[in-house]
Amino acid sequence: MTSLPERSLAFCDLFEAELLLELMFRYWQHPCADDPEYRNHVLESAASVLAEAARGVIHIQDLPPEKMNLVAAVFYVERCAAAEPSESPMVAESRVEWLERVHRALPSCFCDPDTMV
Repeated sequence: MTSLPERSLAFCDLFEAELLLELMFRYWQHPCADDPEYRNHVLESAASVLAEAARGVIHIQDLPPEKMNLVAAVFYVERCAAAEPSESPMVAESRVEWLERVHRALPSCFCDPDTMV
């Protein structure tokens, strides 16, 4: 049986992964929601994060690498992007707000489900 990061990585090759990312960006008002090239970049970067997690690399403190999922990988990619200097403070602030909305809406994606009560 393959690990969750490996299964999530395989999902990245499907149209449904693009659709999920599109919906996440639009529903939680990501500042780059209208930029298909940016969304493709995020999906490719999330796939790289999942591949690293499958090899045991920890990206999110409370999430063991074997529990990394696509939503958490996208979140991690955007958290890293938000930490970089931006051409626009408004875009940077909007990214942080998006991260907060996603984390608040989907908290179980960012922790080990085996330790949840």
